[in-house]
Amino acid sequence: MVREIGAGAAGPICVVGDVMVDRYIVGSVSRISPEAPVPVLVHGAERVVPGGAANVAANAAALGAPVRLVGLVGADAEAGQLARALGAWPEIDLSGLVADPTRPTITKTRVMSGRQQIVRIDAEMLAPPAASTAARLIAAAEAAVAGCVVVVLSDYAKGVLADAVIAAVIAAAQARGVPVIVDPKRRTFEAYRGASLVTPNRLELTAATGLPDGTDEEAAAAAEAAARQFGGEVLVTRAEKGMTLWRSDGRVLHVPAQAREVFDVSGAGDTALAALAVSLASGQTLETSVHFANAAAAVAVGKIGTAVVTRAELNAALDAGVPEGAQAGALVDRISAASIVARWQAAGARVVFTNGCFDLLHPGHVAILEAAAREGDRLVVALNTDASVRRLKGPARPVQDEKARARVMGALRCVDLVVLFDEDTPLELITALRPDVLVKGADYQEDQVVGADVVKAAGGRVALIPLVEGRSTSALVAKARGGGDGNIIL
Repeated sequence: MVREIGAGAAGPICVVGDVMVDRYIVGSVSRISPEAPVPVLVHGAERVVPGGAANVAANAAALGAPVRLVGLVGADAEAGQLARALGAWPEIDLSGLVADPTRPTITKTRVMSGRQQIVRIDAEMLAPPAASTAARLIAAAEAAVAGCVVVVLSDYAKGVLADAVIAAVIAAAQARGVPVIVDPKRRTFEAYRGASLVTPNRLELTAATGLPDGTDEEAAAAAEAAARQFGGEVLVTRAEKGMTLWRSDGRVLHVPAQAREVFDVSGAGDTALAALAVSLASGQTLETSVHFANAAAAVAVGKIGTAVVTRAELNAALDAGVPEGAQAGALVDRISAASIVARWQAAGARVVFTNGCFDLLHPGHVAILEAAAREGDRLVVALNTDASVRRLKGPARPVQDEKARARVMGALRCVDLVVLFDEDTPLELITALRPDVLVKGADYQEDQVVGADVVKAAGGRVALIPLVEGRSTSALVAKARGGGDGNIIL
């Protein structure tokens, strides 16, 4: 579920690419130099943070994933500065950093007056590394890939990801069935053939395909054209227009950007890439992971300079807009539920709905609820009221009253919202909430699911979840009352 991002089950992730030092010299300007028409900066402070692929690694670690970082550094003071900066995250394994004394550690020095960048100074060597250095990079990358569940190629076109390195990393990942995500800087994407997903921004997409991306339809068409260049799927980051995911089966997902005050876009792409990888490494679907990435980018642009987004910050952003008192698992009334669901959907979340009496919660219920949660980003559980249960199950039921059932249901971390309905079916509630996914047990046929037509007419879908054999509330009640032979059957 969305609020569980980075809950400790992610990774490990392998990040291969152009590692950098991002240095910030900060001061104030109050006059122009008498020597030349340039501002005079009164030096205030300096800070060094990881940049490029190192920033991807730092963000992934801040979101809770162990990371193996592979890249190229020089034998210089900046390499030491980078190692110390990355030392803030012990989850990052730096043994894959290859030192080449013939090259400088890539360093971007930004001179800032307050929030205003005056000048940027780059120290770099763009030529591909020597063959012997490339061989060491490939060996380090192959060793790192062997123990990872997701591979990220962070390509800043600074020489590390030469054709041979890209091909070797992708081949190693394919041999182990590990997905490869690429943040591209090539003119076109043929060099990434075999990658699972490429994540260009809109300028990179237009440059690679020659197609516009102004509208959602144009972005989807350009993404499809880009996909043909390398044979995978495409996620386009479109700044204020959000993100567009094109999948190989033709499905398209447009996620609107979250409204945030933008201070600095530096490194926001790295943050989004890291969040995407961490979510996938946590077992989330690609669609859900795109929502994570979108939310993480929104937090990143609200910070000054290259920065990381922590798990707590991302969780807070994903829960933003939910009224006080309607926190995860809360029981709310129908009007409040409709408002909350609308806010979630406006933020790009896919809302899943399931319903039932859930009188005595048992492992079969939990399995269905956990499976339902994986179908989207937010799970709403509708509970029959006590009066409704009595009409359906008889005067001896429910065993637990509706407040007790709602409290137990809301305590499950896969459940985001609980709402009661008094009708014999949840049709009115489904019509009011308009969820994106409607979940029932696989003992139903799709045409038997109440509300299926409403959800599908609005562009949603129905998911039928397999039941856990040998579990039912009725059997538990009978056993507790001494009925039957004690065997719990469905």
